[in-house]
Amino acid sequence: MDGETLAYSVQAYMPVAEGKSGGLFFGNSTVYPGKVGNEYFMTRGHFHALPDTGEYYWCISGEGALLLMDEQRATRAERMHPGSLHYIPGNIAHRVANTGKTPLVFNACWPSDAGHNYAEIARNGFSARLIDTDGKPNLVSSAT
Repeated sequence: MDGETLAYSVQAYMPVAEGKSGGLFFGNSTVYPGKVGNEYFMTRGHFHALPDTGEYYWCISGEGALLLMDEQRATRAERMHPGSLHYIPGNIAHRVANTGKTPLVFNACWPSDAGHNYAEIARNGFSARLIDTDGKPNLVSSAT
């Protein structure tokens, strides 16, 4: 993949200092259509730095999947489509993949003290990948 290709973009409204308890942040993300090989474009994915904090995602437009991985590395996917609402409990890593042909746009709301732990995913990845198999999204073990 060309290093200049944009896979996704994020905008966030953070009205209080990051790390302050009691506040909420709001974000809007766009994951563009595309693939690297047969794997869909997706966000980096993360746990929260404050592990037991949850988050909400809701889909505005496009088609995709929310990948959720627990601390035992079991991964599952939830279909994202316009109007779908997704609760992400604490202690769950999450990332979003665009499985459609148009931009996938979704919003998020999370506690201002949640923080982001990208290091765990950078080190170990997700236990499963979302790939295109004969034109359909397929969650497969990362070991394959």
